[in-house]
Amino acid sequence: MQTRQPFARSPNRRYAGGATLIEILVALLVLSLGVLGMAAMQIRALKGNQSSMQRTQAVMMSYYILDAMRVDKDSAKSLNYNTGSLSGGVIGPYCDAAAVTGTSLAKVNLKHWVESLKSTIGNASDSTTCGAVLCDADGVCIVQVKWDDTRAGGIGEQIVETKTTL
Repeated sequence: MQTRQPFARSPNRRYAGGATLIEILVALLVLSLGVLGMAAMQIRALKGNQSSMQRTQAVMMSYYILDAMRVDKDSAKSLNYNTGSLSGGVIGPYCDAAAVTGTSLAKVNLKHWVESLKSTIGNASDSTTCGAVLCDADGVCIVQVKWDDTRAGGIGEQIVETKTTL
């Protein structure tokens, strides 16, 4: 009976099996660069999401004050909701709820609106989150919400303007 002899390597030939340490390190480097790239893309997406959320909240807050003005239409047409005049495309804003004084429904609504702006878009000590309202006697109103978008990776100051007829 013949027995098989195991494959014998020639003493002159080198065995070329498996991966070398250099190959493993290069693969690990490429993999880690890919993971870092994915993490950077995720951070960028989160910043864009934050900026988009702030813009959505600004639009919602402008609708909020407009709805309050529709309820108190006579006061809005009497210009009691106006925060200033239109100057260079920007209405004189309220950036601090403490600046809104008075006990009329219009002033209470404005004060609550500015406080809500601070709590949804900015924060209580934020001086860059502001709201402005300008109406005329016919009930055509412009509402502006201004905030600093750099916290969310944006380009800086953002203004959302909503114009409607009450």
